[in-house]
Amino acid sequence: MVKELPWSKTKKATTPMTMRLFDTAHQQIVDLELDDHVRMYVCGITPYDSTHLGHAATYLTYDLIIRRLEDLGHTVELVRNVTDVDDSILPKARELGIDFLELAELEMDRFSQDMEALNTRPATLEPRATQSIAGMIELIRVLESGGHTYTNDGITYFDVTTFTSFGKLSHLTSEEMTALAAERGGSPDDPRQRNPLDFVLWQPSGDGEPQWDSPFGPGRPGWHIECSAMSMEALGTTIDIHGGGGDLIFPHHECEIAQSESVTGEPFSRYWVHAGLVAYQGTKMSKSLGNLVFVSDLRQQIDPRAIRLALMAHHYRSDFEWFDEEAERAQSHLELLVRAAGGAAPVNNSPLANEVRDALDDDLDTPRVHAALIAAAQSVEDGVSSLNQGSIVAAASLCGIDLRH
Repeated sequence: MVKELPWSKTKKATTPMTMRLFDTAHQQIVDLELDDHVRMYVCGITPYDSTHLGHAATYLTYDLIIRRLEDLGHTVELVRNVTDVDDSILPKARELGIDFLELAELEMDRFSQDMEALNTRPATLEPRATQSIAGMIELIRVLESGGHTYTNDGITYFDVTTFTSFGKLSHLTSEEMTALAAERGGSPDDPRQRNPLDFVLWQPSGDGEPQWDSPFGPGRPGWHIECSAMSMEALGTTIDIHGGGGDLIFPHHECEIAQSESVTGEPFSRYWVHAGLVAYQGTKMSKSLGNLVFVSDLRQQIDPRAIRLALMAHHYRSDFEWFDEEAERAQSHLELLVRAAGGAAPVNNSPLANEVRDALDDDLDTPRVHAALIAAAQSVEDGVSSLNQGSIVAAASLCGIDLRH
C-alpha cells in the first residue's frame, strides 16, 4: 500500500509568480511586486565576536528568500554591510588590546567561513562603515541644510519632530519607543537632547577612538546614519527589500527611515522583512550573558547542512529557543534525507518540489517544508512510497541543502 503523503491531500501544486511575506510596516502578509532585478539590503554584523546561531537564523531567512526569488526568475543584488566602527566594537578592541580594524578583520574572516559552510548566497557587496564616511557626512550635511538637525555639546542630533511619521515602521507609542531606545543603545535621558527619541548623527570621538574630519567637527558617525549611507551608495534611494533581526525594527530601522526619507523625499524601502530572535534553553541569547551558541562550534559537532535543516524547523518570524538536543536530531534528519536521496539526479518539476515552492511562497513557511522533506524521506526509507528519489534532491536543493555530497 502506498502511503499518502502531505502533498497528495491537495490538488496538484502550482507555482505562483510571486512570494508572499509579512511586511513589518504594513503589519500584514503582502504579495511582493518586484521587477526582474531585486535590490535587497540586510543589516550585517558588528564584527566584535563570532557568528552565533541568531546570526545564522537571520541570514538563512534572507538566503531562502533569495533562492526562491531566483527560482522564480529574478536576479537579486544583496548588499550586507559591516558595522566596523560603533559603540560596541571600539570598547571590545580596547579590552583585547588590538586595533578595532584588526578585530573587525579577524571576526569577518570567521563570519565568512561560517556563512560559506552554511551555504548562504554571498553578498554582492559588503560595504564597510569605515570606508563610507564621506557618504555619511554628505547625508548629515543635507539633513542640516533641511533643518532636521541640531548640535549640542559637539554632538549633532537628528530632530525627530521634523519627521512627522516617525514610528510608522514599529507602530510603537512614544513611551514604548523611549523605553526601547534606552535598552538598545540610545540615551533618552540625556539632557543635551531636545526630545528623548532624538538620535546621534555625528559625535566627538573619545580618547583613543578613531576620528574623521567633518563640517560638524572631528569625530565619528552615529550608528543609524551608517546604513543609510551604505545602502544609498550601493542600491540607490529606494530599496526593494530591507531586512534584519527583529531587534533592529526600533530604533535602528525606524531611524534609518527618518533620516533617509528626510533627505530624498522617497520611500526608503518598499518592503520590510524581519527575522525573529533566538534564545538558548530558556534564556535570551546574548554576549553579555555569555550563553551564545557559536556556529563555528556547532559545525564541529554536526554537518552544516544539519544546522540549516534545524533552523528551518522554526518559522523565521517567530522568536524561538534553541536546545542542545536539536543538533543531534537535525543530524539524524539529514542522514535520513541523504539515504533517501541516494545520490539521484534532481527532478525539479515534481509534486514534492512544488510543495516546497508553495510553502516558501506562503510567508516562508519552512516548518511546512521541513515536515514535507522528512515525511518524504521517511516514506522512502520505510519502503511505502514509490517517490522518485530525485524529487527529494531537488526539493532540498531549493532550500540550499545539497544531498549529493
